[in-house]
Amino acid sequence: MDSGIRGGADVFKALALGADAVGLGRPHIFGLTLAGADGVTEVIRQLQADFELTMALSGCKNVSEINRDCLVKA
Repeated sequence: MDSGIRGGADVFKALALGADAVGLGRPHIFGLTLAGADGVTEVIRQLQADFELTMALSGCKNVSEINRDCLVKA
């Protein structure tokens, strides 16, 4: 996966599909542009909160529980 990570659900999907790591990409630039280092911190905080919410809604208590079975085909 080269791009497209915009939120916690995207991180979750990438991990479920087998990613060992997920890069943040563009969102940190938006935060940097709007509010400098504080903006980057806020973007990361929001992404983490969104990822944790997605994990909770899927029933995963930790990252090791995320797998392809967590995804639902549309």
